[in-house]
Amino acid sequence: MKAVVYQGPYEVAVEDVEEPEIEHPNDVVVDITTSCICGSDLHMYEGRTAAEEGIVFGHENMGIVSEVGEAVSTLEAGDRVVMPFNVSCGFCQNCEEGYTGFCTNVNPGFAGGAYGYVAMGPYPGGQAEKLRVPYADHNALKLPEGREHEDAFSLLADIFPTGWHGTELADLQPGESVAIFGAGPVGLMAAYSAKIKGAAEIYVVDQVPSRLELAEEHCDAHAIDFSEGDPVDQIIETHGGMVDKGVDAVGYQATDPDDVDTETEDYSYQPAKENPAVVINNLIRVVRPTGQLGIPGLYVPEDPGAPDDMAAQGRLGIDFGKFFEKGLKCGTGQCNVKAYNRYLRDMIIEGRADPSWVVSHRVDLEEAPEMYEAFDAREEGVTKVLLEP
Repeated sequence: MKAVVYQGPYEVAVEDVEEPEIEHPNDVVVDITTSCICGSDLHMYEGRTAAEEGIVFGHENMGIVSEVGEAVSTLEAGDRVVMPFNVSCGFCQNCEEGYTGFCTNVNPGFAGGAYGYVAMGPYPGGQAEKLRVPYADHNALKLPEGREHEDAFSLLADIFPTGWHGTELADLQPGESVAIFGAGPVGLMAAYSAKIKGAAEIYVVDQVPSRLELAEEHCDAHAIDFSEGDPVDQIIETHGGMVDKGVDAVGYQATDPDDVDTETEDYSYQPAKENPAVVINNLIRVVRPTGQLGIPGLYVPEDPGAPDDMAAQGRLGIDFGKFFEKGLKCGTGQCNVKAYNRYLRDMIIEGRADPSWVVSHRVDLEEAPEMYEAFDAREEGVTKVLLEP
């Protein structure tokens, strides 16, 4: 079958790989109808992880069940399903307590598993024609038959639940104000989730105009372009003070403008400088005392392409003294997709939510190399890419 295979930094190719088979009675095999390119894939694509050549990418997957293991009891061939990016068993202590993103059975020696991701277990990704799903009764969420809401349902694998998770980590309540750093797919979904939850004011920080326009149009957000000045100062000036809550939807490859003309405060057309701690520190500055931060953005214990030796070890220069002084709270960690996906699915079915506006491209699997290049370059108009085998 055809699949997107990592070839090394900044290179993927569509190649022939072995088709998955039932390996355990609890498995199913799914014929993929949609698989998404995720911002997290770019960390591997850029060579910023320990990913080895030959890994099949793709942790955001949906499709039609084609083969069913003999122990599977709730699924049958022909069922339309979407899979959380988390691979989990459903019966370890963490899974039983709802923390399926930190399953201790599926990836020995590590808390958590995922499809097609470095260090997340022996589970090939779904940017391919077929995917094996372990513990399928637990890991596959049924969807209505047909093709309706295909784009929206595909986002249940990761970015819609992860955006929602960011607001949960921040304990965002109706009527509160929130600053969301990053207007990539997860940041946009965090802003959309904040709107659905009834946030009074939403601020979204980025420097890509098309992404900020989406935040304004679909999330009723205030767009903050950090290339035009200190984003914290912009938010405080617009809001009239600090905000209640904050979300980091960027992670460890954050950047800030460099070589700013301090006399004119001209941030335009300056080379970006990577600064892994800048978003967390900006959130510490912009969230009011006793507020809360949600950090679904990815941070790693090792970064081979880090800007300095400390960051290469996953150590960041965080302003913890100010964090303590303000009595801030913080929630971190990858999303436990199963905590949210069923409810978000039903919101889509009933017309209460439709996150498909974030999708900019649906292309054939063969176009994956070109779309990885465009998405990695943050090209205008490239927000969320769906691949169709």
